[in-house]
Amino acid sequence: MEPFWENIFRKDRKEKSAETALRQNILFQDLNPAEISWVQKIVNVRSYAPGETIFQQGEIGVGMYIIIRGSVDIVTEDVSPESGKSMSQVVTRLTDGDFFGEIALVEETSRRTATARCQEETLLLGFFKPDLMEIVSRKPASGVKILLRLSQILGGRLSETTKMIRHLRHQIGTVK
Repeated sequence: MEPFWENIFRKDRKEKSAETALRQNILFQDLNPAEISWVQKIVNVRSYAPGETIFQQGEIGVGMYIIIRGSVDIVTEDVSPESGKSMSQVVTRLTDGDFFGEIALVEETSRRTATARCQEETLLLGFFKPDLMEIVSRKPASGVKILLRLSQILGGRLSETTKMIRHLRHQIGTVK
């Protein structure tokens, strides 16, 4: 398709991409098509340039993001105790369909534990705490479905983190 026509239809493509991202995301998988359509009207879709920061470590989180298209590095930033210099460590690279930042949906004033930075032209769907609260108040059955999935996701991540801590403790014990 010629660039002229692509630009004319870009909004429809973004909306369709947002609908697909919602349908395929575990957080929204229990919603029926009408509920997905309603949620799609609430969420925000935004494009980011390569190298653009979505959020910075230490900032107060307001919601989560689903990657519709592109890639995002999750980076921790610490200060070296020896040199006092800032150090960055890429923890993971997320791609199409992945999501991040979901703890901000449930924690009152959660601070971001890492920085999220785009590695290429990236299209994200933002789902923020006020969006979740609107769903809970206006469509409680849909809100319960989302909250149940969110609790399963957070529980699963806590379980994985606990396993990693046990493994690391075992490794540290072996080294000593």
